[in-house]
Amino acid sequence: MLRRTKEKSKMENVLFCWIFFTLGWTLTDGSEMEQDFMWHLRKIPRVVSERTFRLTSPTFKADTKMVLDRVCGIECQKELPAPSLSDLEDSLSYETVFENGTRTLTRVKVQDVVLEPTQNITTKGALVRRRRQVYGTDSRFSILDKRFLTNFPFNTAVKLSTGCSGILISPSHVLTAAHCVHDGKDYIKGSKKLRVGLLKMRNKGGGKKRRGSKRSRREANGGDKREGTKVNLERDKAGRRRRKESGRGQRAAEGKPSFQWTRVKNTHIPKGWARGGRGEAALDYDYALLELKRPHKKKYMELGISPTIKKLPGGMIHFSGFDRDRADQLVYRFCSVSDESNDLLYQYCDAESGSTGSGVYLRLKEPDKKNWKRKIIAVYSGHQWVDVHGVQKDYNVAVRITPLKYAQICLWIHGDNANCTYG
Repeated sequence: MLRRTKEKSKMENVLFCWIFFTLGWTLTDGSEMEQDFMWHLRKIPRVVSERTFRLTSPTFKADTKMVLDRVCGIECQKELPAPSLSDLEDSLSYETVFENGTRTLTRVKVQDVVLEPTQNITTKGALVRRRRQVYGTDSRFSILDKRFLTNFPFNTAVKLSTGCSGILISPSHVLTAAHCVHDGKDYIKGSKKLRVGLLKMRNKGGGKKRRGSKRSRREANGGDKREGTKVNLERDKAGRRRRKESGRGQRAAEGKPSFQWTRVKNTHIPKGWARGGRGEAALDYDYALLELKRPHKKKYMELGISPTIKKLPGGMIHFSGFDRDRADQLVYRFCSVSDESNDLLYQYCDAESGSTGSGVYLRLKEPDKKNWKRKIIAVYSGHQWVDVHGVQKDYNVAVRITPLKYAQICLWIHGDNANCTYG
């Protein structure tokens, strides 16, 4: 039975390795080799902090809410007028909540932006589906092999104490979904003492060695030789029994990660989401940035601006998170994007609750280099019902990193826009 399990696990690892390492290359063979699958640096608009106000402390009483009451979908957005400059500045203004419970509001100005009419694109007709987050055959991969789990890009995934996922995007910052800490009106329970869990592997033996074991042996051997021999034999038997009984549990724990938990220093949320009861939270702004109290030393994933579907290799996106149905396992998946709007990606990537807040990434070629690089281009918002011609239909939705959002997140990371000219 154990041999069969090991063989199955080995086959799954081989299949995962083949998919993970060949997907980026096979999608660029043949006719697609001529397509422009590259990261292109371009000048981005400037988001400038104008004035900061002190707000009353939040109550932290909201319940975690993964699904909004009403979301304006692609067709719905087509009927809306393009946002004005003042609308954009209002939505991109942001709240900051600190670990001591205090809160501020920062108003921003947007500069060097060209306002264009709304041009939402629909690549396929929306399909009616029943409410679910895993569609058909479950195509998710649990990352159990230590070689993958503790190395880039999988070690950039983090777990939030509120039950969501996130992604490391600097030595001190985590990008996640806004709804993981705020329901659109108030901060959720548990977010006042928010913590972030960074991946680390469990010890192979399942725990620390007990102190004093050598001393015990010396004491046993220091007395009567026959008595010492008897004690040692009994200890050996008891040890064999314990190992036999715990062997199955230890085998189950192998490859299962544990977490190094770090407190969050402050949290930034755009006003487009944190409406505070004045209007509905906009799914377009379901993202938040967490600043860690202590920086980490792991490799992180850089931000990128989301390209259109035509610029995605094979139309595919990738993300990893801690799906709640797989007990602390890191779960990787990839899928094609079904539809897109200016701010959202609509897709049917298999995912369960717990994976929301994950960083959606691509692997594209760097300009003038032979290197391929992964960058975050969206935040996974989760399963949502959206309006399509007045009918509620369901998708798994990701919030795109647009040039304006890139500029805002860059401002949050650096504290000014001096390093946010190109993205």
